[in-house]
Amino acid sequence: MKCKDVVKELADYLDEALDPTLRMSIEEHLGNCKDCRVVVDTTKQTIDIFCNSEPAPLSEPTRERLHQALIKRLRRRP
Repeated sequence: MKCKDVVKELADYLDEALDPTLRMSIEEHLGNCKDCRVVVDTTKQTIDIFCNSEPAPLSEPTRERLHQALIKRLRRRP
């Protein structure tokens, strides 16, 4: 397993949605690759922080800019 394979499967790994063989392969890689372990641990911590936090209030000008950007983006979709 290569680092790019771990990154490709990261979401499913964290969601525990991988078949056991692939999960074991990733865990073996993580045991030997400090860089990938940092990516996995940091991603887990980020998810935990955002899942346990309250949404930040937006100012009206910021909310309006975001709303307009979303409308513009949706209009460009095929």
